[in-house]
Amino acid sequence: MTQAPSRARGRPTFAETFAAHYPAMVRLAGLLGADDPEDIAQEAFARLHARMNRLRDDDAALPYLRSIVCNLTRNRLRHLRLARLRRPEPPPPAGSGEQAYLVAERHRALLAAVDRLPRRQREAVVLRYWLDLSEREIADAMGVTPGAVKSHASRAVTALGRALKETDDDR
Repeated sequence: MTQAPSRARGRPTFAETFAAHYPAMVRLAGLLGADDPEDIAQEAFARLHARMNRLRDDDAALPYLRSIVCNLTRNRLRHLRLARLRRPEPPPPAGSGEQAYLVAERHRALLAAVDRLPRRQREAVVLRYWLDLSEREIADAMGVTPGAVKSHASRAVTALGRALKETDDDR
């Protein structure tokens, strides 16, 4: 007896998983600080494709993807840290128009504050507040306990509040 196609069993095909989650994985990699979020997402999907038939259940693909994106971004940031020591950063782009400038400046201050957070805190706050994941999903993606997620997120929010208040006080 032949096995039914994966779609008939209820498991989404790789193409369906890709179509449904690729933009979110690019966004996650970008928010975590990857300079090449599309490449990170593509690599994550390549790794998922290699393991798709060995996943434990139908709902395992998305947490597995998030975990891969977090790990690949971590590795990429380590590499970039070494590369940046060898060359200076370009100046930030200038805004246009007064309102656009103020919005861009506030956004730049927030992203700069997020970028200065320790790696685990940055991951926790991005996964929680930008992707709106549960503590369990964040813990799975980061490879830590839910208690550690709470701790990292709490410290990150406190640090961001301090950093943004300092930015406002400087103006």
